[in-house]
Amino acid sequence: MAAEMRWKLLAAQLAKGTGVQRGSKVAVFVTDASAAPAVEAFVEECYRHGAQPQVLATDEKFDRLAVDFASDEVLEEPAPLEVASMEWADVHVSFRAMLPPLDSEVDSRRLAAQRRAKGVVSTLRWEQTRWALVRIPTPEWASAIGVPFETLLAEFFDGCLSDWNELRPRWETLCGMLEKEDSVQIRTPDSHLSLSTRGRLWVTFAGEANLPDGEIATAPVDDGVDGHIRFPGTFWFAGTAVTDLELEFERGLVVTASARRGQDFVSALLNTDSGSRRVGELGIGTNAGVSTATGDLLIDEKILGTVHIALGRAYPSCGGINQSSLHWDIVKDLRSPGSYLSAGNMQLIADGVVVNPLMIAR
Repeated sequence: MAAEMRWKLLAAQLAKGTGVQRGSKVAVFVTDASAAPAVEAFVEECYRHGAQPQVLATDEKFDRLAVDFASDEVLEEPAPLEVASMEWADVHVSFRAMLPPLDSEVDSRRLAAQRRAKGVVSTLRWEQTRWALVRIPTPEWASAIGVPFETLLAEFFDGCLSDWNELRPRWETLCGMLEKEDSVQIRTPDSHLSLSTRGRLWVTFAGEANLPDGEIATAPVDDGVDGHIRFPGTFWFAGTAVTDLELEFERGLVVTASARRGQDFVSALLNTDSGSRRVGELGIGTNAGVSTATGDLLIDEKILGTVHIALGRAYPSCGGINQSSLHWDIVKDLRSPGSYLSAGNMQLIADGVVVNPLMIAR
């Protein structure tokens, strides 16, 4: 299928998932010109529905310039046009091109301050709009991680244009089963983490929000997370690399954290506010169309055979109450021998293999 047609199909999926209709006010953010084909197709789709799209350039290179040169007052203020956009819109879609981060030193304190300000905008998005985030592969990112661009792009479209109508009821059934269990266990040779989910709801993400999509998630009980977990390898958050992150939890709080690379940044994020050391989300990747670990959290968290936690803000729709300007997803790949994911007596992943039939692609 030609690339132009795939972008049109993606635009239709986004419009459907966010409920674009006549009279909708649609705020569109784009982080780089490489995402232009996706943005153009979506803007066209909005106009076809009788909606009013408005596009705002939110280039991530500008964010880095702010960290390097802006005053503290400017850095800590939520971007006024982004705030106004969220307050104006009833639909928001952000097209975020995957560009390799700048390989230079950054002030972790100032970067964390910027993340707090961005958290205000994100909270407005969550609370006031029907939203979607789209993480678009680029040749630059593919080259940086040593994967053919055609592979990443094919998986991107497979992960966005899945048969959501077939997948959603299966995952909703699984969510209902998980709600009958009191806890989830993550066990690998380097990790053993227990998360209480008693009384919490599980929700399905099947093509409506983050794209590529495909996960089920809940909000663990605030003081019900105990144990340790290690995230080997390198991933990026806010353009900063973190390598070999390890977290220790006691009664829901991160009590120790270490990283071979990015330690100062991790420490600054954990000190964002009173809720940033708690787990606001537990998610399980369910998308069989995405299999390449990219180091980008928005994509990797959807991979079938992975689990992720997010430090900070919880999903109210799951019964979560933790509040924070931070929502930091961190992905644990369980696709290797000795890795297990279970809820009560129900096995989801055993010895690195997905075993629950509701998760396995047919």
